[in-house]
Amino acid sequence: MYVAGIDEAGRGPAMGPMAMAIVSVKKSDEFKLRTMGVKDSKKLSAKKREELAVVIRDIGRSKVVLIDAKEVDKAVLSPSDNLNWLEARKSAELVNMVNPDQIVFDCPSTNLESYKQYIKNKIKKKKMKILVEHKADENHLTAAAASILAKVSRDAEIEKIKKKIKKDFGSGYASDPKTQAFIEKYWEKKEYQKYFRQSWETLKRRKDAKKQRSLDDF
Repeated sequence: MYVAGIDEAGRGPAMGPMAMAIVSVKKSDEFKLRTMGVKDSKKLSAKKREELAVVIRDIGRSKVVLIDAKEVDKAVLSPSDNLNWLEARKSAELVNMVNPDQIVFDCPSTNLESYKQYIKNKIKKKKMKILVEHKADENHLTAAAASILAKVSRDAEIEKIKKKIKKDFGSGYASDPKTQAFIEKYWEKKEYQKYFRQSWETLKRRKDAKKQRSLDDF
């Protein structure tokens, strides 16, 4: 029997992608995750996460998907979609790739049952046992392992972007002073637009302020 968990990293930043990961292991091997020190990624150092990610990939099956800022914006700005449903669809895609016998989701929605049903309709293996919980990464080892892979993958992608644009914008979170400074300086620069989440208040405030200045000047 294979048990699996799914979690995300980078749901809230104003810049960069969101990463989602699934980790599936044999039920009899699940204890190995605890032995290795697997826990919610937020409780681990960056170095420890990277070390664990290597071993997690060796123990079972895993997949990661990156969702860029443009796709996040499309869901957030849509009148018929939102970030929760986008996350649910990506979760179902990951499940269908790995096909475990049991899966636990770290649910972003307040409506657990609705979220569960939405995903269930998109999973091909209908006999799969599905668990949907808040803070699953704190209560299930496979979800914690997935949170580690998601975080490591997003961090790696952020570093790739920095090298590509030759600018250090920090973590991409609006609370990060480096990110704040980068957005303040470059938010209108065309070459960086695809990295910004245009639907986030961080960017919308600047656009609204510029629009208001234009009206005042008129």
